[in-house]
Amino acid sequence: MSDTPPETPDFDAMTRDIAEVPAVEVIVTVAVNLMSAAAVKLGLTEEGEAHKDLDEARKLVHALGGLLDATATEISSFHAAPLRDGLKSLQLAFREASLVPDEPGQGPGEKYTGPVYR
Repeated sequence: MSDTPPETPDFDAMTRDIAEVPAVEVIVTVAVNLMSAAAVKLGLTEEGEAHKDLDEARKLVHALGGLLDATATEISSFHAAPLRDGLKSLQLAFREASLVPDEPGQGPGEKYTGPVYR
């Protein structure tokens, strides 16, 4: 066992790094992370059913819808269009995975996007 203390993160360097990142890049990164997590919770990965949890997926898809709605005027259509397409795909996957489908307009994120149909 070593007597050397564990290294502590360099918070000053981390702050400088994040200060250089444009807001659009932060928003897109968060959106992609939400999409990836939702896909896992929907069972859309190679492991499929092993990580499937529709309650968790609902929360992630709803959060993604809210983020995209809130930032619609802040990010360009170049960034927003593929994120909206990804959101719709996740909403459809959720609808297909649900044993008891939500009413149109009541699915995750549909508060922000409107009803999503198969």
